[in-house]
Amino acid sequence: MKKILGIELGSTRIKSVLIDENAKVIAQGGYEWENILVDGLWSYSLDEVEKGLRASYTALIKELGEPLKTVDAIGISGMMHGYLAFDENDALLAPFRTWRNTNTAEAAAELSELFGFNVPMRWSVSQYYQSVLDGLEHVKNVKFLTTLAGYVHYRLTGKKVLGINDASGMFPVRDNDYDGEMLCSFNSRLREKGLDISFKDLLPKVLVAGENAGCLTAEGAAWLDESGNLSSGILLCPPEGDMGTGMIATNCVSCGRGNVSSGTSANLTVILKEPLKNYYKEIDVIATPDGYPAALIHTNNCTTEINEWVSLIGEAVGLFGVQVSKGELFDKLFKHSLESKTGAGVVSYNFLAGEPLAGTEKGAPMVVRSQDGEMSLAAFMQSQIYSAVAALALGMDILKREGVSIDSVLAHGGFYKTDFVGQNATSAILETPVTVMQNASEGGAWGMAILALYATDNGKSLGDFLDGIFADVGKTVVMADEEELTKCREYMKAYRKYLAAEKTAADGAV
Repeated sequence: MKKILGIELGSTRIKSVLIDENAKVIAQGGYEWENILVDGLWSYSLDEVEKGLRASYTALIKELGEPLKTVDAIGISGMMHGYLAFDENDALLAPFRTWRNTNTAEAAAELSELFGFNVPMRWSVSQYYQSVLDGLEHVKNVKFLTTLAGYVHYRLTGKKVLGINDASGMFPVRDNDYDGEMLCSFNSRLREKGLDISFKDLLPKVLVAGENAGCLTAEGAAWLDESGNLSSGILLCPPEGDMGTGMIATNCVSCGRGNVSSGTSANLTVILKEPLKNYYKEIDVIATPDGYPAALIHTNNCTTEINEWVSLIGEAVGLFGVQVSKGELFDKLFKHSLESKTGAGVVSYNFLAGEPLAGTEKGAPMVVRSQDGEMSLAAFMQSQIYSAVAALALGMDILKREGVSIDSVLAHGGFYKTDFVGQNATSAILETPVTVMQNASEGGAWGMAILALYATDNGKSLGDFLDGIFADVGKTVVMADEEELTKCREYMKAYRKYLAAEKTAADGAV
């Protein structure tokens, strides 16, 4: 029996999963963490990265019930984008900047115009170029840029490589590498700013799914496994981004398929049948792990605000001496939302961070109730649940105008743990059937393990390989009924109406 290890560093949890050759989970472990504000920018410390990885791996070994001396392959995934800059001695030059930061509007706008291609604020090249524009001292010492997954992979193998999906969030890609014409344009712009460098020399080498990305070193094994049992020499597949593992976890790498990943952030990825006619600041063009173009609608916010409200309601329940598990509380409140009679009375904006799709640069969560709005727990919870994925509709409007159609949407992430509710809301927002597989809660670490499994058996295309993996997986398909669609349309009409108020609140945020 094969043993494949997948690890994903998500925004709220580091998760480790061990699977067999049929992608069945053998054991898993996790470590919860949260981003912090450092000088006004969202970050995680690298010490916490190391601590969390070890804790997650150790928890997996504890569940396994025996020492793990070797596995057939390992895969590392992490939050895409962001900024990890190192000098020639591998010293970190600035605190890790995550995808969540929106301080790079000037750089992103200038690069998008330069390339004729949408470069989002959270991409690594935007973070780097904003540092150039801001005249930050460390820029002249940068010798290596990477993502979180790329950093961990480097610590494990000594290889400065990156899977093409993750790489496509650092710099635009074309023909399975960074776009050469755009690199030339950017190098010229950097020279104008006094930096005579080749930007590609700072970036990890691009690899596609199935390629050998190096082997675990003795130092890497000791860094991951503090027990000292894990041996060196284990194959690693290309490290990938969480959007790529979301595609894998929902079997979404073939043209016309759509994938929704809903957790701390929400992403709708559509594998394109043909390139977009124009570029839009609201739509990212990234790559599947095997190198095909995909349109991505990304929101900076999804379930965090729901989590806060559920915790608040749980605190209120606790005042009466009643102890309710968090899982039961979520389940009850989610299902109660279905009792709401209208969609327009209460509207919520879950913008803890700025939301570019809605035109806000800063966060300001807000709830708006109309004069005759339904004042009930069901209406409030419905507004929170719709809010989690509502911003996706703003981007989907653009894809519809481009003539992009979605043959099927597959969803995964914590938003779908409660049966039907999140799935139904997503179907209503996108107005298309939404499929959730029985293993949807496995998430990105499981998807990353599948990519590592593919590296051991890549004699067929990634799409055909995944079709085999998912052949016997149970699934549910939900299409929102007319009543739900009507409620959601009412909600989205009000959502757009009150956006001006949300923007005013965000503009006043400190």
